[in-house]
Amino acid sequence: MTVPKAEPDSADRRSLHERIAADLRDDIMNGNLAPGAKLPSTVELKERFDASNATVQRALQLLKDEGLVIGRAGAAVTVREHRQRTMRPASYMAPAPAGAPHRWLTEAVKFGTHARSELLDVAQAHPPADVRKALGLPDGGMALLRRQILTIDEEPVELVESYYPLEIARGTAISHRRKIKGGTPVLLADLGHPPRLSVDRVSARIPTQEQYRALRLPGNVPVLRTLRVVYSTDDRPIEATVMAKAGHLYELQYEFTPE
Repeated sequence: MTVPKAEPDSADRRSLHERIAADLRDDIMNGNLAPGAKLPSTVELKERFDASNATVQRALQLLKDEGLVIGRAGAAVTVREHRQRTMRPASYMAPAPAGAPHRWLTEAVKFGTHARSELLDVAQAHPPADVRKALGLPDGGMALLRRQILTIDEEPVELVESYYPLEIARGTAISHRRKIKGGTPVLLADLGHPPRLSVDRVSARIPTQEQYRALRLPGNVPVLRTLRVVYSTDDRPIEATVMAKAGHLYELQYEFTPE
């Protein structure tokens, strides 16, 4: 007798208010609900999702906590202005001109925002396995770690952990606990290791405890984790950086030219 295979259980096990928030969040992020737009009324949401008033209010509170919408007593809930930011990684690859700030900072200014970076730590460390592999380090190998938090308009937007081979970083400004004018691409080029190629691997993940605290996340929202490996001449890896940003507030834009 052949036993039929059980169908996969595709039911959405999230609570109803989380599902309502997810659908509204998608409408906000894809532009169906533009900045300044009013969300459907509570009555409309109750009918649309067959939900109670309390459930709808819990869903809206999630979006308020995430900073996506604004709600005041007696007024409609509206989408906040300029919440989703588009990051263009290709804009940050080239070294900054002599004496200029890091390109990440200058790019942010173009969009009318105030950006800054805070250096958190500089130390020798054991990299994660994927970083160790990218840098060609043996098991238990060490690298020079520079950790920083990037903020826009005083809001933390990205936790950055950059790792460098010790034979490149040792005895240079990379190993000192102070900012590097123009960023490490400028210094690496001056040291004879000009960046030639950058490869990104992007994934969405539940935040670690450290990421949750550093980015001041409002709940169990995902982060976008980017592992960027920078190569110099002869395909030598000179930098591997892990970047984490709040997934509900930021998107990445990549541009490609057909060969």
